[in-house]
Amino acid sequence: MREKLTFTVSEVAELIGFSARTVTRMFENQSGVILVERPEKMNKRRYRSIRIPRPVYERVIRKITV
Repeated sequence: MREKLTFTVSEVAELIGFSARTVTRMFENQSGVILVERPEKMNKRRYRSIRIPRPVYERVIRKITV
């Protein structure tokens, strides 16, 4: 089985035991995170998808555990 190259917010939340909202706040401004966004328009709400590459995940986890 191959290792995952990127994680979703919910996958990271499950791995570290934080809420998805907390994970989003932790990772959304990190360099290297893939952020796909559609702004709010007329009657459509904003859409945002975040993918967290493994090296970014490991860097942030290392920083918060030390």
